Amino acid sequence: MKPTLASLSPREQLRAGKLPTRLVRLFVGLSLYGLAMALFVRAGLGLDPWDVFHYGVAKHLGLDLGTTVILVSIPVLLLWIPLRQWPGFGTIANAIWIGIATNIALAVIPTPHSLTVRIVMLPTALVVNAIGGALYIGSQLGPGPRDGLMTGLHLRTGLSLRLVRTSLELTVLAVGWLLGGVVGIGTVLYAVSIGPLVQFFLRFLVVPLDEPVRKSPSEPAPQPGSAHPDPCAATLRARG
Repeated sequence: MKPTLASLSPREQLRAGKLPTRLVRLFVGLSLYGLAMALFVRAGLGLDPWDVFHYGVAKHLGLDLGTTVILVSIPVLLLWIPLRQWPGFGTIANAIWIGIATNIALAVIPTPHSLTVRIVMLPTALVVNAIGGALYIGSQLGPGPRDGLMTGLHLRTGLSLRLVRTSLELTVLAVGWLLGGVVGIGTVLYAVSIGPLVQFFLRFLVVPLDEPVRKSPSEPAPQPGSAHPDPCAATLRARG
């Protein structure tokens, strides 16, 4: 039987079985997501919408990108309160670990001078991002801060998930661009390809849970970003 994503409370997420395996996949996925962010930055051909925003904020605050990703997660999580969203363990891990992983990757990956190398880095970053997102989503330990904001607005307003997602990402993209974030072909490529890529890898990377669970009402549209993947948003992107 094909594994499916489930709609779980934070407590149910921790009690659904296979926790060691799911935790390993969670942190491997988040680490790959941070690696992908660093590859996008070093390629210099455009970032995903949320990371355009993060990059612009980082420039104005004089902070590194990873630290900015962590700091932006705090007010985003505070917006969950009026939406009555509950963070899972994966939500908190997403808010902190992706930023750390991004800084580590940026410290070891040099900026290439060759345009050919930069072009190769772009699809590599996309695939790494998709695998990381699928691992993280497949661990079923809660949505990322930004994707939880999106799904919370969807549930509370009754607006379509696609409309909420598009409105949020266009807003952060526009603000990030005005702040000096990097917009380019990579931004467009991310927007059109990350959803199908994450959905493809999810077929192999969802961890089947031990206990009978509720199937997510938003399926078959199972966050990143950047920063930041989410079960209800992956196929619509689906950052980030």
